Amino acid sequence: MERLTLEKAKELNARMVTEEHLILHAANVSAAMEAMAGHFGADPEHWAAVGWLHDYDYEHFPEEHLAHTEVPLREAGVPEEDIRAILSHGYSICTDVAPVTDMEKSLFTVDELTGIVQAAARMRPAGITDLEVKSFMKKWKDKKFAAKCNRELILRGCEMLGMDIREVAEIVIEGMKAHAEELHLTGTDA
Repeated sequence: MERLTLEKAKELNARMVTEEHLILHAANVSAAMEAMAGHFGADPEHWAAVGWLHDYDYEHFPEEHLAHTEVPLREAGVPEEDIRAILSHGYSICTDVAPVTDMEKSLFTVDELTGIVQAAARMRPAGITDLEVKSFMKKWKDKKFAAKCNRELILRGCEMLGMDIREVAEIVIEGMKAHAEELHLTGTDA
């Protein structure tokens, strides 16, 4: 495989991931990665594909996350750079693969960030469709809101990217807005 396509990523992920919330998380991260690729002038579909596949082994091996990813993806023909990017999103949590490329740093950053964006959007009548960074930042500052999302990791990722949390959040929100329907974030007004 020369390049991981979104279609191939979805097909591979579907072999391992059946839980609705994990599929939705894959879609959220994919949308965020697509937007980050746009920011960096990279291939949006390629980054979206890597985002879709990033939690490939999580449902079956939550305690050994990413330990069961490398070999099966390599056997499926996923390019080494994409496998490395996927492994790097677990840096300092469950892998020692440090994010070095823009794609790796972006995946590391948006993985947790999409959870807070999703939670913020769900509280709004119009979902994500009218979510502004200002509103998001209020939720971000409330440590009790979406408390399971690791803000320290997100900030470390922003630092790696040389970007401010507001800047990254804005890109991620816009990316997720573009997929609002698929992400079930059109709100109760829809």
